[in-house]
Order: sequence, then C-alpha cells, then structure tokens
Amino acid sequence: MSGPDSDIVVMKFGGTSVAGAEEIKRAARRIVAAREGGCRVVAVLSARGKTTDELVAQALEISERPVAREMDMLLSTGERISCALCAMAIHDMGHEAISLTGSQAGIVTDSFHTRAKIVDVRAERIRKTLEEDRIVLVAGFQGVSTESSDVTTLGRGGSDTTAVALAAALGARVCEIYTDVAGVFSADPRIVADARKLPCASYEEMLEMAASGARVLQLRSVEYARNNGVRIHCRSSFEDGPGTLVVSEEEAGEQTVEQPFVTAVTHSEGEARVTLTGVSDEPGVAGRIFTALAEASINVDVIIQNEPVGDDALADLSFTVDRADLAAAGETVEGLGVSQGVVTDERIGKVSIVGAGMRSHPGVAAKVFRVLGEEGINIEMISTSPIKISCVIDAGRVSDAVKALHTAFDLGADAVRPEDPMGSKHRPAVSG
Repeated sequence: MSGPDSDIVVMKFGGTSVAGAEEIKRAARRIVAAREGGCRVVAVLSARGKTTDELVAQALEISERPVAREMDMLLSTGERISCALCAMAIHDMGHEAISLTGSQAGIVTDSFHTRAKIVDVRAERIRKTLEEDRIVLVAGFQGVSTESSDVTTLGRGGSDTTAVALAAALGARVCEIYTDVAGVFSADPRIVADARKLPCASYEEMLEMAASGARVLQLRSVEYARNNGVRIHCRSSFEDGPGTLVVSEEEAGEQTVEQPFVTAVTHSEGEARVTLTGVSDEPGVAGRIFTALAEASINVDVIIQNEPVGDDALADLSFTVDRADLAAAGETVEGLGVSQGVVTDERIGKVSIVGAGMRSHPGVAAKVFRVLGEEGINIEMISTSPIKISCVIDAGRVSDAVKALHTAFDLGADAVRPEDPMGSKHRPAVSG
C-alpha cells in the first residue's frame, strides 16, 4: 500500500455539489484539475440534491413500511446517476473516466440493510483502472453484502464513509470532502453570524462534534479515518482556498500555536427522548434494555436513571435516540415488559461544547451550566466526556443556547487568538 506521499487523491462531492448540470460540470472540472496537477483521482459522488428524499417519498407512496432490502435497491440508484453523468462531463473535457457502483468498486459490507457497515474494501479493480490512466468515479453510500450478495446502503451521510474507506485502502495522500460550506466552523453559521472556520481539528474533536450534531462529516467516516490514519480535508465545492483539516491530535497540535480549550459549540434538533417509568431496580434490567436496542441497530446517546428511594420504589430510566428511531425504540422497549410505562418526547434539543483543551481546564462545566442558567434555559439531561459537555434542553431554546455559549467562550471570528510566530493574532490558516 502507498503512504502519505502517494499521488492518489480521493475526492468526495456531496448532494449539493452535484445538484444540477452546472454543479456536476464544476465537480468534473475540479477532478480534471487534480488529474492534470499530477494526481491519480478517485472521486466519490452522492446522489443529486434531494434525490434520496424523493426516492424515499416514492417508496412511502407505495408502502407504509417498505422492505429494507428493496429500499436499498431503490436508494442506491441516486449515486449511480451522479457518477455516470460526471463521467460524461469528464470525457467531454478530454480525459477518460469510468463510473463504478459500490459493489464494482469492491465495497463489501455486512447484511444490515439501510444501515450497513463496511467490513472490507477490495480495491483491485480501482488500482488497475488508475494504472490505465483513467479517473475512477465511485457511487457513494453503498456496497454489497458478503452473506447475501445483495446491494446494501450505509445510512445517511454514507458517502463520506465510502470516500474515507477507499482512501484508507488505496493509501491516498488525502481524502477531500467537498460540501456547500467552506469547512468546519466553531458553530453553525446559520445560527451564529460570527462563527469561525477552524483551520484544523483532531479526530477526537471531530468525532465528538459529529456525534453531537455537526453535520459536515458523518460520524462513522471520522471513526474510519482515525482508525486508519486518513487525513481529511473538508472544503467548499463553490470556492477555492483551504478548508478544515481533520488529522491526528499530534498533527493538529503542530498546525496551531495554541489550541483554545473550547473548539466549537454544536447542537442537534433531531433527537427524541424515551422514558421508562416504573423500572424494577434489579441487576440486569438495564442490560436487557440496551441489548435489545443495540440488536435493533438503534444508537442511544444520553442515558439517565434515577436511584429509587425506599425498598419498594421503582426507578425511571430515560435515554435519547435519533428522532427517526423513536418509533422503533418505543416498540423495542415496550416489548420487553420491564417497566410500567413508556413515555416519549420529541420536543428536545441538545447543545454541546467540544474541545481537546478541556482536559486541562477546570471549571468548564460550571461555566456552561451558569451561562445556560443566566439565559433561563433549563437543563434536562447531561452527558460528558473528557473533551465534550452535552446538555439536553427544550428544542425551542437551542439557538439561544448556542449563541450564549459561543459568546461566553469567546469563539467568534474576531476574538483575539494567541500570537503566532509570524505576529498574527489569529490562528494560522492551513492548506491541504
């Protein structure tokens, strides 16, 4: 396998980057420019614009609960269309390109339809095609099951994981992720006007940001990159210039003179809460509950269980899940018969602060709680890690919380940064 000095570059273009004819031609020009610059190029494309949403809507017109296998057959078509069209554009620019499905590209997955995980990348065909001086376009978001040989899809944002997995298998120099934003920001720019683009973030920080609501990169793609040492460069499809590098903590430290102890404020409005009331306080009950949820492929985020008072008292247990999983989660726990009742709540949101420097700065949690309290925002659940603090709050107050925390931790674009050796008061820009 080639290493960091490889001439292979993997470029991934999201749905907005290939939404129309002009966007596809723009992506093709970027791909061709990289090839003419001396790189061998593998490009991963998402479905165009709202294509996946439209395909889901078509399925629901036919069936209230579409069969998962057939949903994968349907949804995998969107990315194939993007690749074929982009290959046509590249041919018109005088270069040879070939479009491949996920299975043709050697993306091998488990058999869990609509949420499959990559288990292997057999990239021999891609390597052979690159040696023939052709550009390779791979349909993102999909693969083939080892057990059934059926088409599988990787879940929302799965094209990011496809790109990173191919970069790892090919030993690519970098995996460039092109989106409709210029990189990763200190907060959602739609909420915070002075949000700052981050020149660099560590894998650990990006994992926490992705898990707590940042949508620039899919969580699994960052995990794959960390585990395989793949350098990610998040960039804009619509403008030139550097974006945000996602690299190891050691390299991230080399890229900046001094990291602020809080890197970003993230949020999520797509979660829901499930509360089991009257849960028996006995060993093994929580294990049964969360094993059942895991077997149903439902990811659980924040968990809280109260301690019963008195010998005969029962506990309440609450946890949060993705809102799309709420119905399945409710059905799963109700079927266990371990509680007196199940209550769900879709009116919750989550706000988080993330930063590798939090490990060495005491008092961060106290400041978060104080700031939210001063804004009159009630904290309903709390989850922490060494580099993240998350608070579950009312969905209607999420924007207020993000703005307040972003200001309180001085994360704005105009905030004074530690002086660098060149005399700038801002953290230095990074190019990939």
